[in-house]
Amino acid sequence: MTHWTGGQSLEVLTLGLDGEIFAVGADMVREILDVVTITEVPNARPFVNGLINVRGKVVPLVDLRLKFGMARKPPTIDTRIVVLEVDLDGEPTIVGALADKVYEVTEVAASAQEAPPRIGMRWRSDFIRCVGKRADDFIIILDINRIFASDERAYLGSDSQAAAQ
Repeated sequence: MTHWTGGQSLEVLTLGLDGEIFAVGADMVREILDVVTITEVPNARPFVNGLINVRGKVVPLVDLRLKFGMARKPPTIDTRIVVLEVDLDGEPTIVGALADKVYEVTEVAASAQEAPPRIGMRWRSDFIRCVGKRADDFIIILDINRIFASDERAYLGSDSQAAAQ
């Protein structure tokens, strides 16, 4: 099932992960931080690095490399935390996403967008909103709400089922 509808240009923040160019909707980005102190959380999901403090708020930090099944990589001078506001079942939630590098905010014209391929992808295609075409490369535009909502539902669903038994 694809979530790409086309028809409108998208303003996105481009970021690098494992040599690939990904993007998130610029309207979801609240700020971009250098790597800060991360507090580890026992028994956290494997892709959750821990918790960070963002302007006095406790925010979970997700390593997008691990989320997409890429190899763990220690932070470098280019590593950034992208603070996003995601929609979890109608409730705005702040989350940090660790990226290898942040590039720029750019606009992807409607005519340069295509639905993601259904086969041959290293990442779950239902997490990809669309693929933006540029001169010599592609931008994989992520459906951030779907990425975080699916994890939360799966996590809460397993806890809810256990509590009901």
